[in-house]
Amino acid sequence: MGKEITEKALHEFEQRFVNDKNNIAFMNAITGSGILSVSKVFEDKYKTKMVFSKEIKTSKVTAQNSSGRCWLFAGLNLFRHKIERELNIEQFELSQSHLMFYDKLEKANYFLESIFDTIEMETSSRTINHLLTHIVEDGGQWDMFCNLVKKYGVMPKDAMDESFHSSNSRMMNKFLILKLREFACSIREQHKAGVALENLKMQKEKMIETVYDMLCRFLSKPITTFDFEYTDKDGQYHLTENMNSMTFFKEIVNIDLADYVSVINAPTEDKPMNKVYTVKLLGNVIEGEKIKYLNVDIEKMKQLAKAQLSDDEPVWFGCDVGQMSNSDDGVMSMEVYDFEAPLGTSFRMTKAQRLDYGESVLTHAMLFTGVNIRPDGSTDRWKVENSWGDKKGKTGYFMMTDKWFEEYMYEIAVPKKYLDKQLLLALEEDMIELEPWDPMGSLAK
Repeated sequence: MGKEITEKALHEFEQRFVNDKNNIAFMNAITGSGILSVSKVFEDKYKTKMVFSKEIKTSKVTAQNSSGRCWLFAGLNLFRHKIERELNIEQFELSQSHLMFYDKLEKANYFLESIFDTIEMETSSRTINHLLTHIVEDGGQWDMFCNLVKKYGVMPKDAMDESFHSSNSRMMNKFLILKLREFACSIREQHKAGVALENLKMQKEKMIETVYDMLCRFLSKPITTFDFEYTDKDGQYHLTENMNSMTFFKEIVNIDLADYVSVINAPTEDKPMNKVYTVKLLGNVIEGEKIKYLNVDIEKMKQLAKAQLSDDEPVWFGCDVGQMSNSDDGVMSMEVYDFEAPLGTSFRMTKAQRLDYGESVLTHAMLFTGVNIRPDGSTDRWKVENSWGDKKGKTGYFMMTDKWFEEYMYEIAVPKKYLDKQLLLALEEDMIELEPWDPMGSLAK
């Protein structure tokens, strides 16, 4: 075939297509019912049981609604299960809106500092384009969650409940982004006009105050103190007066976040295993810890997750949730759909190739709360606690097959005690910097 698609070629395509009755049958089915309906494998439902040899007792799932805060929900759900267990509470929830407020504020500051750091670059450069595209997104990473909690603590949900825009963030983000792009434009144009950098930086406090005021209007003004009240499963009432978010985290949650490590599986040629990585221009709290990833093979990632679950501890993780996943049934399986027969072609990219060619990245964070361990010690399925409410999956819980884990799992957060000596030594090495647009720079939403 030459450069052009000719009329002759189109005629031949059409003739070959209509001469195969299967093509016509699938065309009618797909155009009438959609590819997901036609491709769904009914038999797969019998292979994907919601039964697990190791299962952590959990409560009703949470709902992030129309926002991209899964990483915050997953992190706070990790905390709340510990609180429910230790305080003997039936159902408890932490304030996602509280951390969302400060995440937006910190991301605004991080963005403006990045604009100052790159002020000599051309506006048309890939770096500036990246900055102006990714400003105050809802999404985040485990290390960004830790930085927020270390600085701002956590509080019960009833101390700072959901607002309309915490649950429906699109318009809030639109106006925050509009304002911050305006600020970036002002800074860069003043710099071109000869205004000294120190004078430009003096304007930043007023800019951040503007963002703070906008966030108060969208999410409500954060409170400083609250009374922690609850009734336990035995009907006993408890009250602790005049707490703040930091004392609540230290006294009630009491988890050493500095002990956690982000372990990833990125099997691409440019990322050797057992090395540590960071991503340029990715973060929220400017003085917080940098994003730090330890890259391991997928079997090691499974072992680490299984060990943590075996100790009755949920596992925060990030994956590409939209791939081979049926959210209505709560099934994440490589066999839940058969797209190849209806579409008449095969899909053969490897995990590494999907990362390199933009077909897959980390998109969503959830919790592992169970695993099925076979008699030989291997795993075959995982229980997942999502944050899409109880109408999705099995009352909000999903089942992930081991094969799906291998193909679309990218990150877990685990305490260092589960790492072997080789991995602990690897953590001490200098971090390798990845470009801002690297697949591992994606945010869970």
